[in-house]
Amino acid sequence: MSRALDRADLADRPAPLPPLLVRLMRLEMPSLSEEIVAEIRRAVPEYARPLDGPYGHVLRRSVERNLAAFVDRVAAPGPAEMSDDCAGTARMLGQYEAHEGRGMDALQAAYRIGGQVAWRRVMRVAPRHDISAAVMSRLADALFAYLDELAALSLDGYRQARARPIPALDERRRRLLRVLLDGPEAEVAEVAEAAGWPVPAGVTLVAVEPDARCEWTSLDEDVLADVECAAPHLLIPGPFTPERRAMLDRALPARRAAVGLTMPAGQAADSLRWARRALGLLLDGVLDGPVALCEDHLVTLWLLADPALVEELAQRRLAVLDGMTPGQRDRLTETLRTWLVTRGTAAEIAALLHIHPQTVRYRMRKIERIFGAELADPEARFGIEVVLRARHLRDRAGGGPALPDTRRPHSSVMIPR
Repeated sequence: MSRALDRADLADRPAPLPPLLVRLMRLEMPSLSEEIVAEIRRAVPEYARPLDGPYGHVLRRSVERNLAAFVDRVAAPGPAEMSDDCAGTARMLGQYEAHEGRGMDALQAAYRIGGQVAWRRVMRVAPRHDISAAVMSRLADALFAYLDELAALSLDGYRQARARPIPALDERRRRLLRVLLDGPEAEVAEVAEAAGWPVPAGVTLVAVEPDARCEWTSLDEDVLADVECAAPHLLIPGPFTPERRAMLDRALPARRAAVGLTMPAGQAADSLRWARRALGLLLDGVLDGPVALCEDHLVTLWLLADPALVEELAQRRLAVLDGMTPGQRDRLTETLRTWLVTRGTAAEIAALLHIHPQTVRYRMRKIERIFGAELADPEARFGIEVVLRARHLRDRAGGGPALPDTRRPHSSVMIPR
């Protein structure tokens, strides 16, 4: 199981398996995945941990990805190539074993059990559909060659992790990270000294999407990390430089993360709180990119920090629009928002909204009639702009209609001026 698969053997692979068999395999994948996970947890004590914890997530995701990748492989002609994602996951599993202080026996057993459970399922299903013995033989060869390749990649990850112990994952470092975020400030110096970690003047926290695959050996040695939890996060000493960005790209390939502001070590929790808020907006589609920097989105973070309060402000500032249809409200408020943001001419606003300048003038006259003195009052005008900007940002993620239904018993009450 642990021998490396000679890629020359794979270059001359046979034709893809019959489409009927591939379809049957795809239909069986969900339940087969659950059966494999259950059997591994039953037979391998090291993996008998709660499925809702980080190890449970890793186990389930690994089995699902490996099954899907295997079916894709046998369905397609051409050379057999392990996807980067699947290969990275296999190496990560080997790294986990090294970081846990174990050998490779448990992971090797898991691969072996997965193959056995999968083949038992094939032997139950295939005879019902007249799958020939020759096809079954080819499938068996492909399955066990694939398991050999996964095991070899995991062994590579294991050896890599053993060759370079990662201080960031030392339990003393994890305790230090917890103390920096939640513990008494008086304990920081003592815990940092025990961990061999000089306390820097400033720190930058990074929030990482759940279930992210981390290439542990790519982390800089001074980074503190807890990525085996429901809300993975890293602490980077000092500012987030281009070099730290390159490290993050290597350590979290193709995964999303948000970088908090650089703060004094005593305010590390604030940096992480903002980073987690930005990550939520990134996952919701409000922010773009695989990595979002809080320093680039301070206004957005502020506007969307308290959605309930924004809704309350909308109830008060936009209640005058209650009698309109949703379409009418959307058109007027989009025109008003554009005017408040740009203070442009009718022609400039028309160009931004792709409408005729005369339409802008008509809408602005209607807006002035509806809002009246509100638009002349700086506080009221600012409140309206805040609401419209916040709702516009939220709508980027498809978060709902452009405006709330403000009709309720006290919706006509306006903020005193």
